Amino acid sequence: MRFALGLYIAAAGAVACLAGAAAAAPADSSSSKGSYERVKVHGRNLEGNLEGDSPDRFVSVYLPPGYKSHPNQRYPVIYLLHGFTDSDDKWFGLKPHFVNVPQIADRSMISGASKEMIIVMPNAYTALEGSFYGKSVTTGDWEDFVVSELVEYVDNHYRTIANRASRGLAGHSMGGYGTVRLGMRGPDVFSSFYALSACCLDSGAGIPPQRNAAAFDSVHTAEQVRAAPFGVKAQFALAAAFSPDPNNAPLFLDLPLKDGVPQPSVVARWAANSPIAMLDQYVRNLRQLKAIAFDVGLQDSLLSGSRQLDARLQEYKIPHTFETYEGTHTSHVADRIETKVLPFFSAQLKFQSSK
Repeated sequence: MRFALGLYIAAAGAVACLAGAAAAAPADSSSSKGSYERVKVHGRNLEGNLEGDSPDRFVSVYLPPGYKSHPNQRYPVIYLLHGFTDSDDKWFGLKPHFVNVPQIADRSMISGASKEMIIVMPNAYTALEGSFYGKSVTTGDWEDFVVSELVEYVDNHYRTIANRASRGLAGHSMGGYGTVRLGMRGPDVFSSFYALSACCLDSGAGIPPQRNAAAFDSVHTAEQVRAAPFGVKAQFALAAAFSPDPNNAPLFLDLPLKDGVPQPSVVARWAANSPIAMLDQYVRNLRQLKAIAFDVGLQDSLLSGSRQLDARLQEYKIPHTFETYEGTHTSHVADRIETKVLPFFSAQLKFQSSK
């Protein structure tokens, strides 16, 4: 499958904000609505990454309507992962975007369509516009940052129900990939996951056709990557996550094509990061999850990967829900979060602390 992550996604950027300070709520902050904070979380696992990204990451946090008025109540948490070229400030309403999490959550929770939950999103927008939530000396160890450090920070700073039964994982596009990857590798941290329009699921995802190789020859710096067409910048970001090279300055990555010729060792490293390829290793983990769900639009070029994941899970008789709908990569994501994702976690997560 050719990489087609973001024909539909606008380029993103980071918003300057005082370290550790909470941002103003993007929506009406009346007492009947939830509240919003934007904080910084230091990632030890992100220190020394070769891209030069700060290990201090912005994190958006939605607190449900009853959080401030019920100071003794604890809540489950959904960890939500954004897509390539996206950022948490866009998803949480600080910039116009195709989705506004606080507005969606308010409507769903106030109406009773879903239960009250905390929603957390780290900013994974990097020097090459997306971390892909993997383990790499070039991008940093985003997997352990999310699964370990971020979860620990949230449990220590908010009134969470601090156990796996009360934690869910969700994400869109690159974040959908991260959801499947981290979900299958971290059943001791998360009990359920829901992936929307996940990218990069199959072993051939992202590898460009040889006829397009010339498009990469003039790109040598992070600035040139960010200025490149979407498909080109996606290649470099994937390479930084899947095929890092500490000896290949200045970008510290290896591309799957060199002078138009496929590089078998690099292609193999990309394949090793495919959730479908690694699924055999994590069957036991997947069976430990309480619930697995994912969806994709029928007009989304990423449809094939989700269908393959559905088929692999069926092979192992792993219970899951897979849905398709009329839509593109972003056309109904906001509606799916409101009508599918939040009700899914309302049904699957534990809402009472163990005595």
